[in-house]
Amino acid sequence: MDAAVKQELLALNLRLLQAIVTSDWKTYVELCDPTLTAFEPEACGQLVEGLPFHQYYFELGSMKGPRSVTVASPHVRLMGDVAVVAYVRLNQKLDAAGAPVTSAIEETRVWQRQEGKWRHVHFHRSPARSGS
Repeated sequence: MDAAVKQELLALNLRLLQAIVTSDWKTYVELCDPTLTAFEPEACGQLVEGLPFHQYYFELGSMKGPRSVTVASPHVRLMGDVAVVAYVRLNQKLDAAGAPVTSAIEETRVWQRQEGKWRHVHFHRSPARSGS
């Protein structure tokens, strides 16, 4: 795979995650296809289509306190004009007592090149399971 395309997709994906953490709706809309589909915990097992479901959370405003997002073990699979980016997202924040906490989310995001530009078209998020 072209290393430059892989780096471009990882950079776009990180930009998308930063937009989510900071409630940057403008950037989120810029990166997402209007017909975006998703399976995520907030949707209670239902396939969500379009952006309005996600807009509700953005309109709640930026999350309180400092936040950090780290993409761990990313894997990019390129299939022509479609790419799958899979990774574990580590979210860091402070709890109510001010102690740092980290949560892990397994994510798979699908990107499609449309008119020469990568657009986010589907994702699946689920809480990471701890190995035992």
